[in-house]
Order: sequence, then structure tokens, then C-alpha cells
Amino acid sequence: MHIRSWVAAVLAVAFAAVGAGTAVAEETAPPLPVGKTFLDGFAHEFGDPNGNALGTNDWDCVPSEEHPDPVVLVHGTVLNRHNNWSYLGPLLANEGYCVFALTYGNHADLPWPLNSVGGLLPMEDSAQQLSDFVDEVLVATGAEKVDLVGHSQGTLMPVWYVKFLGGNEKVDDYISLGPVYEGSHAFLLAASFELFEHVGVRQDVENLVHFVGCGACPQVLAGSDWIHTIQEAGVYADEVTYTNIMTRYEEIVLPYTSGYREAPNATNIVLQDHCANDFVEHAGIVNDPNAAWFVLDALDPGSAGPLECVFVPPILGWSPDPTIGNPTTEDAVVVSRPGA
Repeated sequence: MHIRSWVAAVLAVAFAAVGAGTAVAEETAPPLPVGKTFLDGFAHEFGDPNGNALGTNDWDCVPSEEHPDPVVLVHGTVLNRHNNWSYLGPLLANEGYCVFALTYGNHADLPWPLNSVGGLLPMEDSAQQLSDFVDEVLVATGAEKVDLVGHSQGTLMPVWYVKFLGGNEKVDDYISLGPVYEGSHAFLLAASFELFEHVGVRQDVENLVHFVGCGACPQVLAGSDWIHTIQEAGVYADEVTYTNIMTRYEEIVLPYTSGYREAPNATNIVLQDHCANDFVEHAGIVNDPNAAWFVLDALDPGSAGPLECVFVPPILGWSPDPTIGNPTTEDAVVVSRPGA
């Protein structure tokens, strides 16, 4: 009897030790590595075709009390759930968020890599895909609402979802990197399509572009019927809180203020107003540590700590050396937000 008791005690201690060791391991698990540059996402896509960015699409993830809303990442034109989010996907997961990302608007029936090119279908079709995906996330997590973080077309297409497909009841925060609510004038494309309209062939050209595979391409241009529709409906929904993060060094969304829209429920941030040594442009903004700070602050105001501005070069979006360019540190950045 004493031997049995001794064995039982030893086993109990052993199991307790294992359990304690497991708890410590979970608490001290190393953070997921983040993609250092915008190009890292493409390397990940080639290594794992049509895969998921690290930290995303864990369908067993249970939102915490601290972060009750799952975050849904919405990529830009010709990108996907994998290559667009090699930085923010794992970063948000490391911060304790349940993070999800979809590839929308791709031609799924084509072979890879063609089927990995997203954001091509007409944006109203992509908005329905986003709607279906958000519903899947809500069912899987048991959450009541999601937060959206979008880039480029991923800031524009969700307007349709929120305004016309019931997304206003399912989205809490709507955070945009490189927003394009008024369309873009890049590469003289908007002017070219205006010329097509004057000579009566704009619709024919748009139909041709749609036919060759990119129905969204003419829609994102300033002056398109799609842009007119959302402007008339109003870009914002009253139930949603918006944060627009822009860079003065835009080369795709022109002018960069296309996404600057004031409203009681909106906050507009130009990165260089806070970090003069940030030279990021349109692509690299999703790998920009300064922009990421504002994303975290928008998701959970006041939780991101002090903003320590780092030098960010154009194109890559990552700071190779934070000491370059005499970075400033804003120890008490206060972002004026709705209801604050």
C-alpha cells in the first residue's frame, strides 16, 4: 500500500512537472519571424505556393478577452493572402490576435502561379467573396465582429462589402494602408480612360480589360463608374471606425490624399507627419514598422507603446538600420480618435 502511494505520488509530481513545463513553454514560445521586406512575401509564395502567411488562418484560434475581434487581412491588386502579409500576419499573431487572410478575385481555375494572382475580378464579385470569408471567420471563432486591415485595392473593395452586403454589422475597425477611396490617377490611366469616354469607347475598353482578366483594373481608376457609385453612397458606414494610413511618397495611389476623408468616425494619418525619416511608398507600406505601429494603435488604442520612428527606405519597406536618417522618437504620440 505504501509502495502504491509512493508510486502514485511520484507520478503525480511527474505529471505536474510536465504540465508546468508545458505552460512555461507556451508562455515563452518564440515569436513568429516576420518578413523583413515586401519581397519576402514573394519568396514565401514560391516556397509554399498558395500557402498562408505565418500566423494567419489558424481556424482553431480562439480570440482573447484582450483582442476579441479577429483580424481579417485584405490584400491588394495582383497580390494574395500569402505574399502581401509576410510582415503584418506574423506580427499581429505575435501580439495575440487571431489573424485571417483570404485570396480574393483570382482566377482559381488556372494553374499556379496564375491562380495566385488576386484582386483581378470585378470588385463587387470580390466583395461577395470577402463577405463569405468573414462569415466563416465569425462562425469559426465565435466572435461578433471582425477588424479589417486592407492594402491598396484591399482598402477600396471592402467599401462595397460594408455598404451594400451587410458588412457594416460585422466590421468594427476598418484600417487602410494606402487607401484609394477616390480612385487613382497613376500612370495617366485615369486620364486615358477619360479620353476613351469622350470619344465614346470607354465601356468598350473596360469590357476588353475585363475580358482579358482584370475587371477590377479600370474600376480602381479615378472617374470610374465604380468610384462614382461608392462616392454617391458614402464611403463610410456610421457603425464602423476607420483609420487611413498614407504616405507622401505614393507612386500608385495618386494623389496620395485619395484615401484622406474626414468624418467623426475616421482618423487620417500621413506617416511623414509623425516620422519624417520614413520614405516608404505604396508597396512597402505593409512592411513598414512605423505604419505597423499605427495599425496596432488603431486595433487597440494606447496598447502599442511609444512610437519610435525608424528610417524606412522606399520600395522594400523595412528599416535596415534604425539609426540612419536621425530618427525621432515620439514618446507620447496621441492619435486623436473618434470618441477619445
